[in-house]
Amino acid sequence: MIYEVYHKTEYRYSEPVTISNHTIHLQPRTMDYQKVQHCLLDIHPRPNTQRERTDYFGNSSLFFTIEEPHLRLQITARSRVEVLSRLIPSARQTPLWEQSVDMLLRDQTQSGLHVAEFLHESPLIPYLPELRDYALLSFLPQRPLLDAALDLNQRIFEDFDFDPAATTVSTPVMDVFRDRKGVCQDFAHIMIACLRSLGLAARYVSGYVRTEPPRGKPRIFGADASHAWTSVFCPGYGWVDLDPTNNRMALNDYVTLGWGRDYSDVSLIRGVLSGGGQHRLYFSVNMQPEMMSA
Repeated sequence: MIYEVYHKTEYRYSEPVTISNHTIHLQPRTMDYQKVQHCLLDIHPRPNTQRERTDYFGNSSLFFTIEEPHLRLQITARSRVEVLSRLIPSARQTPLWEQSVDMLLRDQTQSGLHVAEFLHESPLIPYLPELRDYALLSFLPQRPLLDAALDLNQRIFEDFDFDPAATTVSTPVMDVFRDRKGVCQDFAHIMIACLRSLGLAARYVSGYVRTEPPRGKPRIFGADASHAWTSVFCPGYGWVDLDPTNNRMALNDYVTLGWGRDYSDVSLIRGVLSGGGQHRLYFSVNMQPEMMSA
């Protein structure tokens, strides 16, 4: 499937910003099952300096500086991405989760050491005994890893309410777990915290998911949103993406921007600025399928 992805972000400030520095992760990632045919970034006001780089996790990022006073910052990303089918293991044929923990600890290969980076606490995801207890309700003794992870995926979907007003980007994982409310970022963090608490490798994935309008209603351009989900490592098979917000695997209906240990590694837009006073954020996202790939 080929998708045209449009993402526009606009900040409006109550007072002029005199200088600003930003890092953005808005270019989809190229990998075996995802091919980026093009990505165009438009920034207004035009940056005085900008520099593209590949970050530690292999994601594309852009750093830019604006040195003229401005009351608005507008960033638009237009991408054309081909998403290919990928092989997914049968859940019950994956290794037992206890065996997987042991395999992860013993793997001293280069690839194994890269996976091991996602076993540990990260800036936004601490080890929490309460989340380990919650995870163990799915990770019963001698249960295959992916079978248990899918069960956890479903439980988070059923136990937590989607509520955009309940959290901010800085809400601690424990608060989300206690209140059982949040958004996709929060649910991905909850699932990652659960998996890591058991000694399993899990990473945070940022991107987009294709949505459908209600039955009988037209599709409104720009009404989509960015999305986040979880990827768990299954020894012998590799990374498998799971979306606890929607209780499904993240497959052909998803476009990946990048991944990291948690949201702080792949936040879409991060910046430091001088001035600005109060600000308001506006965004418009559209992910439209174009055609079936050959």
